[in-house]
Amino acid sequence: MIPQIPAPNPRLAMVLMLSSTAFMAATTLMAKALGTDTLGDPLHPLQISHGRFIFAFLFYATAAVVVRLRVRRPALHLHLGRTLFGWGGVSCLFAAATFIPLGDATAISFLNPVFAMMLAIPLLGERVGPWRWAAAGVALIGALVLLRPTPDSFQPAALIALASALLFGMEIIFIKKLAGREGPFQILLINNGLGVVISSLAVIAFWQVPSMAQWAVMGSLGLCMAMAQACFINAVARAETSFVAPFSYATLVFASLYDWAVFTQIPDAISYLGAGIIISGAALLAWREALAAARAFP
Repeated sequence: MIPQIPAPNPRLAMVLMLSSTAFMAATTLMAKALGTDTLGDPLHPLQISHGRFIFAFLFYATAAVVVRLRVRRPALHLHLGRTLFGWGGVSCLFAAATFIPLGDATAISFLNPVFAMMLAIPLLGERVGPWRWAAAGVALIGALVLLRPTPDSFQPAALIALASALLFGMEIIFIKKLAGREGPFQILLINNGLGVVISSLAVIAFWQVPSMAQWAVMGSLGLCMAMAQACFINAVARAETSFVAPFSYATLVFASLYDWAVFTQIPDAISYLGAGIIISGAALLAWREALAAARAFP
C-alpha cells in the first residue's frame, strides 16, 4: 500500500510544531533534573542519553509492530553516521543543560543549521552566497555573547552546548543524504535502535542504578523525545518548511519557562541579547534557504 500524503493544513501544522517544541524543551528540563541532585545522586549525561534512546526506541518499536512497518533497504552506513553524531549532540546538550540555564543551552543549539551550512561546503559540495555567510556570522556573534567571554562571567559549559550544535550540524548532513531514500518512520526507528546500541556501549563505565523517580523521568524523557519527533514530522508534512520553521524557536520560550518554574532560574539581559542575535541569524538563514528552494523548484 502507498501511504497517503496528508492534506495541507497550516493551522494544524502550527499546533504540531509548537507541540514539538514544548516536548523538546521538556527533554532538556528532565535531563537537567537527572543530571543534578534534584531526584537523587546525579546521573552521568551518557546515562541520561542512554535512557532517552531506550525509551524512545520502545515507543517506535511498539508503533512499528502496530502498523506492521516493513523496513526496506536501509542505508545502514548513513544511519550509523547520523546516529553517532546525533547521540553525541544530545549527550553534549544534556550535559550543558546541567550547568547553564536551559535558555542559553537551547539558544546555542540553534546554531546547528549554521554549522550544517558550513559543513555542506566540503562534504556536499554546496555553494554558499554572501547572505548565508552574513546569517552565519550574526548567529555566531550571538553564541559569543552567550559564552560571556570575560574572566568574571565566562561559562565553560557553554562550550559543551557549542559542541552539541556542531555535532547536530553534522547529523543534518547525514539526514540530507538520507532524505528521499527512506520513509521518516523507518529512519526514526533505525536511528533510535542504533542509538540504543551506541549509548549502551558508551554508558558501561558510567552506569549507576537509578532511583525509581529517575527511571520514571528517563521514561518520560524518551517518550517526550519520540513525541517531539512525531509532531515535527507531521507538521512538515502538512505545511511548507518555510512556514513551520519559525515556530521551532518557541523551544527557547518553553525551555526558559520550564527553567523558571522548576529551578527558579530567570534569564538575564545577556541571555536575552545572545538568544535574540542567534535567532535573528538562524531566521535569516532559514529565509534564504526557503528562497533558494523556491527558485530551484518553482
